[in-house]
Amino acid sequence: MSHYTDFQSQPSLLEVKNLETAFEIDGEWHNAVDNVSFSVKPKQVMGVVGESGCGKSVMSLSIMQLLPKNIGKIRNGQILYDGKSLEKLTDKEMNKVRGKDVAMIFQEPMTSLNPVFTIGFQLTEAIHNHFKVSKKEARKKVIDLLNKVGISRPEKVVDEYPHQLSGGMRQRVMIAMAIACEPRVLIADEPTTALDVTVQAQILELLQDLQETNDMSIILITHDLGVVAETCHEVIVMYAGEVVEQTDVISLFEKPLHPYTELLMKSIPRMDREEKNLASIDGIVPSLKNMPRQGCKFVDRCPKAMEECRTVTPGLGEEIPGHSVRCLLYESSRTQNEVTAK
Repeated sequence: MSHYTDFQSQPSLLEVKNLETAFEIDGEWHNAVDNVSFSVKPKQVMGVVGESGCGKSVMSLSIMQLLPKNIGKIRNGQILYDGKSLEKLTDKEMNKVRGKDVAMIFQEPMTSLNPVFTIGFQLTEAIHNHFKVSKKEARKKVIDLLNKVGISRPEKVVDEYPHQLSGGMRQRVMIAMAIACEPRVLIADEPTTALDVTVQAQILELLQDLQETNDMSIILITHDLGVVAETCHEVIVMYAGEVVEQTDVISLFEKPLHPYTELLMKSIPRMDREEKNLASIDGIVPSLKNMPRQGCKFVDRCPKAMEECRTVTPGLGEEIPGHSVRCLLYESSRTQNEVTAK
């Protein structure tokens, strides 16, 4: 897969505008995703990076309309797929979109697969949900899918249960389930978590092959910057529910602008230089109940923090064409804050 392609001239396939997703805690609503905007073009791979608790998975569940009932809701914003507002659809209407147009690989395959049903049953259910095919045709399609995602002896695995498979095989089953109806957008939420390095590489290679073969767009959610460098065209870096930096993958690695992105970069080993000690980021992501009401949310952990960072809330400004950042170290962020305040 090429590292960078100019997608600017293409129309957006999936567009998220000013998304705010909140959860109710002790009778109050707190934003887990706060004013997030981005767009995904056809055949583009968009990386979403950040620590645990930064809002990456909540954002993906918002797109899929799979937030927990009563305690989670989209408070503001739009999610447009091919020009259609997903957040306005009923459950029945959204069921026609899930799997067929937009699909998702969930983070933990052991909890996502039902332990009491065979692999074949769970895969054919996804197919029957969108296509009118006979049982025989569905079974043949399932075996083909399992073969496609690199599972050996697929005609045997189709009749086995999740606990009989290894972690890597279960992850491949999840991918098979996600691509069963040939979606145009695939959301992969930490698809290589808890897998050994060899299997991780195989899963990523598989996703790349499927993306090129099926002309899919992919939203790849991860905290592994090595994965991002290998697979993505564009990247958004999230912290405490907000986008703090957004640009193409080459610009991000050549010149990260936000202090948080810089620290993430310094915390991973590099092959091109010798480093005795890797950097660490002090502290933790603030909880939803303890989120700062004003100023920068990263201020308590930032080595470049200034006094005004506690009182002035930075906006997401385009510092360089195609490279946006949310930090008071940059004039564009201050200007964007002024525009937002008005």
